[in-house]
Amino acid sequence: MIDSTPNPLRFPPVSGLSVRAEFDGGALSSDFGPLLLQGVDRQTGLIHRLANAIHDTRHTSYVAHPLRDLLAQRIYQIACGYEDGNDANHLRSDPLFKLSVGRRPLDEDNHLASAATLSRLENALTSRDIYRMAQAFIDGFVSSYQTPPEVIVLDMDHSEDRTHGQQAFSFYNHHYRHHCYLPLFVFEGITGRFITAVLRNGKTPTGAENAMIMKRVMRQLRRHWPDTRFILRGDGHFSSPELMQLCQDDAHSDFIFGVANNQVLKRLAAPHLKQTAHSHQIRCANARRTDQTVPVHTRTYHELDYRAASWPEGDMRLILKAEVMMLGENPRFVVTSLTEPAPACIYRDLYAARGQDENYIKVMKLDLASDRTSCSGFIANHVRLYMACAAYVLHHSLRTEVLCHTELEKAQPMTVILKLFKLAVRVVQYKDRVKLHLPSHYPLQSLMKQVTERLFLPKPAPT
Repeated sequence: MIDSTPNPLRFPPVSGLSVRAEFDGGALSSDFGPLLLQGVDRQTGLIHRLANAIHDTRHTSYVAHPLRDLLAQRIYQIACGYEDGNDANHLRSDPLFKLSVGRRPLDEDNHLASAATLSRLENALTSRDIYRMAQAFIDGFVSSYQTPPEVIVLDMDHSEDRTHGQQAFSFYNHHYRHHCYLPLFVFEGITGRFITAVLRNGKTPTGAENAMIMKRVMRQLRRHWPDTRFILRGDGHFSSPELMQLCQDDAHSDFIFGVANNQVLKRLAAPHLKQTAHSHQIRCANARRTDQTVPVHTRTYHELDYRAASWPEGDMRLILKAEVMMLGENPRFVVTSLTEPAPACIYRDLYAARGQDENYIKVMKLDLASDRTSCSGFIANHVRLYMACAAYVLHHSLRTEVLCHTELEKAQPMTVILKLFKLAVRVVQYKDRVKLHLPSHYPLQSLMKQVTERLFLPKPAPT
């Protein structure tokens, strides 16, 4: 016999009053974020581009959820912190998520898609759909600029995506000591805008593979920006002849790559490291004599006369960062086709900024769960990666275009989720309008008013 008696949540009494709680609030939502994301998407057109990139093979007579609604539902859920596809079973009737995709919030016959429907979408896409979605991301990146930029930095980096089952193309990578995928992410290094990503197998990529991917990216960007200077930037495993040749073949492209240490470079760097070590000892001695803080490192920058036999023809410079720390020497090398900047500027100001790319990937993985690739099919996992990438694009646009000059202009997605998205809302639906009741003591009321006013415009306001 089933007991249908509700079991309230019990809490300790307060001031002589018993405290109980039940899940019977009715038309309430704990997420105000979908409405903000819908405003950002309306101004950027991201989901419209992605939907147009997918060839929908479903018969129109049996379609209950348009493709754009499916994409919006899944991307909004990820951007609000619901990375698990099964969360859709509970959120499909949430009034704010329904309102964000253009549905009446309190009607009982227009719920959003279930987790099974979203799973079928992930597994129905083809490699051609994935290719067109990648192009759609690049087109969205181009459209985010009002005028062609003078220079953009194409930051490239691979990130380990650990697998735990029988996922297709999941290979053992000795560097990470487990089975994984190794997706490639490409960001714009100056602004942090997302350009594209490619889900790869777990093997370490070759120079030819990296060049093949970047050639397609640069070719699509070049169609829009024929005179923009491209600077390819990456760490040591991108310093391949293929990528160097790719930049040499484009008159408006340069590169900055890290270079792995070898015996020849050790010999060439030895005199500079010796001189830097001597300077470090003098600095430490002077600091101790004057009771000042002892420096933890000393760095000098030099240009070496070195060229690998496999490198293509053309002007190249090899830069040495001669660093001596308390624990010993730490030499680092960079090769670049830039001819004008000084060695210190090339390494300290241009190459070292590449580390910011790792922060973008960290945001993608920790806040938006881009590594939630637990499907058995490779294409389905690629779709999941792109859903997280789309959520990143919406968050980045929200932060840079809408939250600019506010206290959250440099906030991470999870901070925005906690402060702006996780807001209790009571929904009242009338015949001619919908009214949303927000908490009276919400601490960021003025900021929320500013955000909604900016998102009310069909196009983003100039910042």
